Amino acid sequence: MLRITDLCVSYGDLHALSNVNISVAAGSFVAIVGANGAGKSTLFKAISGTVAATSGQILFDGKDLASVSPHERARLGIAHVPEGRQVFSGLTVLENLEMGAQTVHARAQWKSSLENIYALFPRLKERAGQLAGTLSGGEQQMVAIGRGLASCPKLLMFDEPSMGLAPAVADAIFERIEQIHRETSVTILLVEQRVAEALSACNYGYVLESGHIALEGTHEMLVSDARIKKAYLGM
Repeated sequence: MLRITDLCVSYGDLHALSNVNISVAAGSFVAIVGANGAGKSTLFKAISGTVAATSGQILFDGKDLASVSPHERARLGIAHVPEGRQVFSGLTVLENLEMGAQTVHARAQWKSSLENIYALFPRLKERAGQLAGTLSGGEQQMVAIGRGLASCPKLLMFDEPSMGLAPAVADAIFERIEQIHRETSVTILLVEQRVAEALSACNYGYVLESGHIALEGTHEMLVSDARIKKAYLGM
């Protein structure tokens, strides 16, 4: 579904990504882990089209995204649940969710999508008329995920979904992300600092360090790797 080849992204003289190669198969759950500043969010922005690649190629369903605008990428089926949630604070929960359903296909599926979102996050149904800016951080994350699902995506990208959340709330969010993968056909690409949780959920993972892929492998390979245990799992 998604194939990234020799991707490089620079901010002036700063090389944020260097020759990154990533493959995401349809229906899979792929995690990208690493420390702050490793380039994880830059990678997502390059896929979404909000930052330009210096070189390399990003293919989605065989289509080269180099000349595809960010809003057109969303129409292709790429949804980005951003770092920091970024809800529309002056809109209600329901209005925020509906903002995700902008394509013709998503509008046609809106009623069904909303039912599924409310089944996944009952609290959002309870607070449908409440302004999103008055919600807790965990509830805002639910809104952000629901907004992504409302677009009926083929690829759902989660950028640091646990950021700023209490551990118990972050655990609940991870459980819902895993549930989405189990119960739908959507492909998931997750960027996360909580390495143990990310690797426990994924089929395949990549370790990003200083803008390059330092390690990759299946869930089993990564959780048993001595370097991962020492650097990220405190073992």
